[in-house]
Amino acid sequence: MTPLHSPAASTPTTPAREWWRHSVIYQVYPRSFASSGGPIGDLPGITARLPHLTHLGVDALWLSPFYTSPQNDGGYDVADYRDIDPLFGTLQDAEAMIEIAHELGLKVIVDLVPNHTSDQHAWFQRALEAGPGSPERDRYWFRTSDQIPTNWRSIFGGPAWTRVCDREDAPGSPWEHDQQWYLNLFDSSQPDLNWNNPEVREEFHAILRFWLDRGVDGFRVDVAHGLVKDPALPDWDGEIHMVEGDASTSPTEDAPAAARAPMFDQEGVHEIYREWNAILATYPGDRALVAEAWVEPEERLARYVRLGEMHQAFNFGFLASEWDASQLREVIETSYAANDAVGAPTTWVMSNHDVIRHASRLGMSYTGKKQNGIGAEDPQPDAALGLRRARAATLLTLGLAGSVYLYQGEELGLPEHSTLPDELREDPAFFRTHGAEKGRDGCRVPLPWEAASPGFGFSPDGATWLPQPPTWAELAVDAQSGDPDSTLEFYREALALRREWDLGIAELTWADEPAGDDAIAFVSRHPAGGRPDVLVLTAFDAALPIPEGWEVRIASSAVGNGEIGPDVTAWLTR
Repeated sequence: MTPLHSPAASTPTTPAREWWRHSVIYQVYPRSFASSGGPIGDLPGITARLPHLTHLGVDALWLSPFYTSPQNDGGYDVADYRDIDPLFGTLQDAEAMIEIAHELGLKVIVDLVPNHTSDQHAWFQRALEAGPGSPERDRYWFRTSDQIPTNWRSIFGGPAWTRVCDREDAPGSPWEHDQQWYLNLFDSSQPDLNWNNPEVREEFHAILRFWLDRGVDGFRVDVAHGLVKDPALPDWDGEIHMVEGDASTSPTEDAPAAARAPMFDQEGVHEIYREWNAILATYPGDRALVAEAWVEPEERLARYVRLGEMHQAFNFGFLASEWDASQLREVIETSYAANDAVGAPTTWVMSNHDVIRHASRLGMSYTGKKQNGIGAEDPQPDAALGLRRARAATLLTLGLAGSVYLYQGEELGLPEHSTLPDELREDPAFFRTHGAEKGRDGCRVPLPWEAASPGFGFSPDGATWLPQPPTWAELAVDAQSGDPDSTLEFYREALALRREWDLGIAELTWADEPAGDDAIAFVSRHPAGGRPDVLVLTAFDAALPIPEGWEVRIASSAVGNGEIGPDVTAWLTR
């Protein structure tokens, strides 16, 4: 059998089992998880539902932003990094949630958004008031020009520059004819910070310590590859796609800086994360930094998780792959090779708050990550096929060594809300593209907890900020609990076996059989023994025979007649 991954390779300096090397981490999107009152999810609602996560069997939770924010981009437009938006509760609610999560044995990762602030942040408001050439404006990317400074495009659509005098709150005399522009790689309400300014660095050092002092176990860093820009701000004709990446952004591992996007993956980001790593190292408990970095190829992404920098980086190449054995096999192999080379764990994820849920994505004609949202007028996913493949993809993912991320509701088999009325959408991507992209609202619909309750138990009065499809009643937590055939019980069983067999830190080898291009097969084993060898076997278009001497312990769909059917993953032992 051909070696695939050795745990010794990913822990070259220490035999310690840091939790972030092998944990299953559950993403909570606060406004859509659970509410203690009203249509928006909140921190008390999350706290009350934490036992669901312990029953599910995850090790940690990651919370998307809950900071003070105008909510123009779901909280990723932060106005105050040290306080909680009243929509979600109070700072005391956050501290109570962290404490109770720890009592339940759960680690807590919080989102950090360092690339940009909200335009309502005190710093940006002072910058508008202070005018051109001021120290306040040097904290952001302001440029004076009689035309747009560069041809850069916003990731949400439209130009990446906004002219100050075009704002409704543009400062009056003496700046009423202010010809400065500010950079916003996302929405115009999200001005990019200038990380060449030492005040910006010092401020985020203080923000890290603020939350570390309150017990958080790590930070998921938004747009981690984007903090540093080429100071020359050259024009660039490439395109940037959310999550799936673009080869022109990072052509090769050793490509010169001029060949890469001037706003992404610049060398200076690594110095920033070395400074952050040193701060986390002064706190006990193996605190972690997790990079959301849209960087290709894998060898270049792995530079973010070198010793002394980040601890994890999201593996978007895996998420973006089509439901295709050769594509998935290649990304698994290259991911391990790149991360093992720098002593870092590999992460695996199929869904998050930015992409079509994989229970729907895998039921479409194109199964990779390309389309940004689904509208009622678009071709609709095959729900049954999508769920069958999603369960198979999940069991394949959980069989891999490293850390796995789950997105809230995927344990229920939730599909995308693919018929959400346009008039109810809130994602800025929908508005900035004039509806050409439906956006991410369809994967952010509030969760169903109780089948017979208004709003499926999301809030006490049944209010939800986005409507839930009526068919979600049969997918509610209480409707699935105790049903051995349900997706929820399937997740619980798979997570329990993953923990019992320590699959997160196992050694992996490609299996010699069953052979064929339409299957993925690898063996997970512990060199020291004490755990069973586990054969992880995924069939795609054709059924596969169960290898002699192996017994199916769990399968994503029913197996029989001595074979594993198409679009099924099984774990087998002997």
